[in-house]
Amino acid sequence: MKTPPLYGLLGYPVKHSLSPLMHNAAFRHLKRRAHYRLFEVPPDRLKDFFRSFSQKNIRGFNVTVPYKEEVLRYLDGYCAEAVKSIGAANTVVIDPRGRRCGYNTDCLGFVRHLKELKLKPRKVALIGAGGAAKAVGFVLGKLGVQEVDIYDIDRFKSLGLFKRFYPLFPNTRFTAVSSIAELSVQKKDLLINASPVGMKPDDPMIVDPAVLHPGLFVYEVIYNPAKTRLLMAAEEKGCRVANGLLMLLYQGAEALDLWIKPKKAPVEIMRKALTKGAKKI
Repeated sequence: MKTPPLYGLLGYPVKHSLSPLMHNAAFRHLKRRAHYRLFEVPPDRLKDFFRSFSQKNIRGFNVTVPYKEEVLRYLDGYCAEAVKSIGAANTVVIDPRGRRCGYNTDCLGFVRHLKELKLKPRKVALIGAGGAAKAVGFVLGKLGVQEVDIYDIDRFKSLGLFKRFYPLFPNTRFTAVSSIAELSVQKKDLLINASPVGMKPDDPMIVDPAVLHPGLFVYEVIYNPAKTRLLMAAEEKGCRVANGLLMLLYQGAEALDLWIKPKKAPVEIMRKALTKGAKKI
């Protein structure tokens, strides 16, 4: 009997991920003989992972930290035009001929969540300049927000993000700043943390709570823990807040659509599985 199709999440580390819960719930609901698992691959084993597809019958996978940008080197094509503009992929489809095509469903998941939150930001502070931040920045440019100030601890990464989006979106003023203070959070209506700071219990508070204000929406791409120190401080200051759980849901649904088309992902089934899993964190 042929090995069932295998899907999963490539990253390092990935043990904290809730993605298997929603995808396996979807496969069960659709009565598909497929399975989604975690591919925790250290950097020195990444090439080996890309050689193992045929023997394991891997038909597609999601990508998370630290490989959203590096994965582009291993693809046979950027099947979604947005991948080239963003410079990162978080979903890979492997076609029947074994070709690896990249997509970015992070940006689709983020914009779906923004619409659900009824957010129409004008001035944005963005922390982080990695793969997730690239997807977020692309969406902000597409939406035509007035300004986006970017900070990353690695100055070259924030400058790289600025150089990528400045010519693409002339109606949005992208700026790479050299410190958290220069983000001028007190003058913004949306603060997005697209960095991993906040995932660990001993991570520092990423911004000075004094700059948080009631007119600010604070968005954490992080969903585990459900409430980071930043979100708790923001709520105390009267800010509206959200974590990245629904961004995870919607990007996952978009990815599943690519893997099982023409069928569509059962979003509500995935939402229930994800919400149940998040309550156990």
